Amino acid sequence: MSPTNPVRSATYDVEFDQGRHFRAKLGFVLLATEQTIEDDVAQLRPDGVGVHFARIPTPDEITNETLATSAEMLAPAAATLLPDGSLDVISYACTSGSLVVGEKRVFAEFQKGAPGARPTSIISAVIRALKAVDARRIVVGSPYLDAVNTTERNYLQAAGFEVLDIQGLNITRDSDMVRVTPAFLRDFTIGLNRPEADAVFISCGALRTLDVIGEIEAAVGKPAICSNQAMMWDALRLAGVEDRITGFGSLLAER
Repeated sequence: MSPTNPVRSATYDVEFDQGRHFRAKLGFVLLATEQTIEDDVAQLRPDGVGVHFARIPTPDEITNETLATSAEMLAPAAATLLPDGSLDVISYACTSGSLVVGEKRVFAEFQKGAPGARPTSIISAVIRALKAVDARRIVVGSPYLDAVNTTERNYLQAAGFEVLDIQGLNITRDSDMVRVTPAFLRDFTIGLNRPEADAVFISCGALRTLDVIGEIEAAVGKPAICSNQAMMWDALRLAGVEDRITGFGSLLAER
């Protein structure tokens, strides 16, 4: 018995364009516990730029040991981002995770999962950002435990920076890092500044430092870099997007 309303195929002259994200497509691999980065990226995303996110399983505790386990999950997560191959840049959106795993391993894993995208990470972005503002001597603030801060100090010094001081809040849980108030972060960072420092750096994508990075920079009178600001600047520039974005420090506004 034939159906009353049979399906009929037809040929259409479909019109295509480059899609909503015609300028660039950026991918970010996040920790499962992350609660800040997506909002920050949304604030900084220029029109015509797409942002795409994947998450990797991780416990809420941020230690060198838990961060190291993320390495083997980067490639599978990257493979879930635009498998058509149209992704331009992919970043490991965890400052401490990217420095504990190391940029070389991060890039290798991303090349497995998203071979057509340019690989980067937050620590890579921070290093490039500090060099872009001509910083050599820096002070660093973070929410991390002392052991993670020691790893970060060593990593930054190996990259050519003189770390005059690094101070952490000794917070273990990612879900607590996201609750540190921007006002506290502003005052904490300003208090870390030293006259001989070329720049101040506030580490960690979970912190809401982007909300006050402009205030910090105005108060200290020198470049102020934070993780998510540097991450987005880096991803945009790698994708060939040169937009200047105001209100979030001189890095995004001038470089």
